[in-house]
Amino acid sequence: MLISKISKRVSCLSEMISQLNHLFLSPVVSEKPCTIKRPSFISQRIRCFCSSRPACNPRVSVAESTHLPNSLTANRISRIARTEAQDSLFDYLHCTRSFHFTDADHISKNSPHFLQNLLSRVENQQDISRAMSKFLRYNPINEFEPFLESLGLTPSELAPLLPRNLMFLSDDHVMLDNFHVLCDYGIPRSKIGKMYKETNEIFRYDYGVLALKLRAYEELGLSKSTVIKLVSCCPSLLVGGVNNEFVGVLEKLKGLGFGNDWIGGYLSSKSTYNWNRMLDTLCFLGEVGYSYTDMGILFKTNPALLFEGSGKRIYVLVGRLLKLGLKMNEVYSLFLQNPQILSAKCAKNLWQAVCFLFEIGMEAEDIANIVSTHMQLLGSHSLKGPKTVLKILGVKRESLCQIIKEDPLKFISLASKSKINGIKEVAPNPSKFLEKTIFLLRLGYVENSDEMTKALKQFRGRGDQLQERFDCLVQAGLDCNVVSNMIKQAPSVLNQTKDVLEKKIACLRNCLGYPLESVITFPSYLCYDIERINVRFSMYVWLRKRGAAKPILSLSTILVCSDARFVKYFVDIHPEGPAMW
Repeated sequence: MLISKISKRVSCLSEMISQLNHLFLSPVVSEKPCTIKRPSFISQRIRCFCSSRPACNPRVSVAESTHLPNSLTANRISRIARTEAQDSLFDYLHCTRSFHFTDADHISKNSPHFLQNLLSRVENQQDISRAMSKFLRYNPINEFEPFLESLGLTPSELAPLLPRNLMFLSDDHVMLDNFHVLCDYGIPRSKIGKMYKETNEIFRYDYGVLALKLRAYEELGLSKSTVIKLVSCCPSLLVGGVNNEFVGVLEKLKGLGFGNDWIGGYLSSKSTYNWNRMLDTLCFLGEVGYSYTDMGILFKTNPALLFEGSGKRIYVLVGRLLKLGLKMNEVYSLFLQNPQILSAKCAKNLWQAVCFLFEIGMEAEDIANIVSTHMQLLGSHSLKGPKTVLKILGVKRESLCQIIKEDPLKFISLASKSKINGIKEVAPNPSKFLEKTIFLLRLGYVENSDEMTKALKQFRGRGDQLQERFDCLVQAGLDCNVVSNMIKQAPSVLNQTKDVLEKKIACLRNCLGYPLESVITFPSYLCYDIERINVRFSMYVWLRKRGAAKPILSLSTILVCSDARFVKYFVDIHPEGPAMW
């Protein structure tokens, strides 16, 4: 009786299994897969009753498998299983969803995280291909996920980029059209993901617009390969018209003797570029006094100065020198006299020396004086640490500080990592250079007086350099005694190079139409930044031509006032003033 009942239950169970096998393994495919109500991706469980595995082998539910660590999931998936899954995904995209062969092949082979997620949703059977095909048949996927991953984006970057109401790529034909324009142009698919993430708007252009924008950069004289690298690194260049700042940089580089495609050799997809800052850097170096030849040599030997940080290193160095207490015109002079200081090694050595001096307790004013008179020397040597030097010499910080203040050249000989031979050659030769003290005595300063001590700190540069600048003012047409009185009123006049002084005098005479004698009552005019002079006097000349300003105003009236006050009295007084300003 008992055996009979068991036989009946086994018979019923076999019949149920047969029916379920027919239901789940039927090869019939719906003609309209998109009309199938999509089951939940997480709760879906595919069970194949033909498995040859032992019944005691525990099964992991799909919900559980999605929470497994990636390392465990990756270890479970063999290379053969992954290849079969790639083939199944390719068949689905190409045959079922009618993707281009190239698109389907690239997506299936370059979306490993999505593929791994799919494999975790089917049980690890011997026939992975069949299980995967069956899963994709009844579970339409969000095609944007593998598509974007195949373009080089990581899973963590995908979430904010997925469209909310779309699953199929074919529903966004505008995006696909622009994507194919980029591919056909030659931009690597692995770089397009960054472009999609940073400037999504270029994928919304109407038909033909994106191709015209790419061609516009070729018309600037760039080769196709350079344009590809350029827009891959800086996709924002394709937003709007041709980027004016980039064109400005390109024109500047042409003027320095670089070919159109030189820039392409130093662009990196791992970096971002600020073309406006690059242009400002090139203009700044020109204002400082660098000739086209100097800048050409500088960037040819050290292109990273321009491309790493878009010229940021130059601004950092300028900022540090200003913090040290130097004036902007003094920084200009130092750059002009020591163009090599902008190289990475020299800048590093210079700042290492400054930090050394700060650490031993030297005052900022004394450090600024040493930097301005020995910049070339400081930038040429790598130094030991202060603690090492103090230990070797067996002296205290105060003693070392005093030694360096009395003779800055000893600083290098004591602290340099390499042996210094012939350092005395760098020191000024009394027979060749005019001593600063002798120059000051000629100006009327009393030797060993407090005024002399103060003047030695205020005047920066060698004695012969100060004399050259003094002579420049005399040769311009000023009396020698008048120049001496001017210098005592505004000592920083002589802290600028001869070239800068000549530029300011030329601007005073030729652009403004002022007599040279106007600087006698206001010698500080020669201390102001040339940009401030040009901008303010251009505005004043513009007002004067329209009868909105007095014919002749003193230099101090125009230059001394704050920007807010200048705008109030020299800009807002004319209806077109703000636009001109």
